Amino acid sequence: MKVEPQNAALPAAEGTGVPALPRVVTRATPAVTAGTLTGTLVLAAACWVIAVWQMHGMDMGTATQPGSFGAFIAVWVAMMAAMMLPGAAPAMLRRAHATGGVRAVPLFTGSYLAVWALAGVAVYAVDRPHGTLAAGAVTVAAGAYEFTPLKRHFRRRCRGSARSGFGYGLCCAGSSIGLMAMLVALGVMSITWMSVIAVLVLGQKLLPATAAVDASLALAIIGLGAWIVTAPASVTGLVPSM
Repeated sequence: MKVEPQNAALPAAEGTGVPALPRVVTRATPAVTAGTLTGTLVLAAACWVIAVWQMHGMDMGTATQPGSFGAFIAVWVAMMAAMMLPGAAPAMLRRAHATGGVRAVPLFTGSYLAVWALAGVAVYAVDRPHGTLAAGAVTVAAGAYEFTPLKRHFRRRCRGSARSGFGYGLCCAGSSIGLMAMLVALGVMSITWMSVIAVLVLGQKLLPATAAVDASLALAIIGLGAWIVTAPASVTGLVPSM
């Protein structure tokens, strides 16, 4: 008996000559799409509320203390879920479509967030109160990273398909590492910088790469770093008020 591959394409619509979508995609119903999107965005919104609540009163700019490991990781994971899940929604949709249901999405989401939790362990190991010169230097380096082929490679991979949430998370971490280093340098518990970086990450995941826009963003980040180095007192929230 001949077995048809699961991803075989449906016959072309009569008179159109256009092949139909693969069967593996057409197995997904509108309910699966709606459920995946709703679940992802509701979880992200809940994590925003949790992160903002946890971070209240903790922002001391470059002088922010990481505190205990457990408390830091709890805040960090909530932050990462809030910032990263909206941009990961297309990947989760593709995963749901590939499996014909939402059962694979929680595992994909959990392994994706596991990458960011591991990144939090690394941040906790190296982040300590630092000066504005270090913050400015890291910001300049983050802007320079936006110009590199490595950034473009990971950004492309982060916008494509992925077989696992862990692999997808590694690609997205590679794409966003400069922006995340910038967040840590400027104030890891800053709700303002968290919001700015979240918007940038979301735009880079969902919008097509445009050389003019990408170059302008990179130059703006480098300019911010130079501003911090030369006039740190004029950057609101960078240093705690006396």
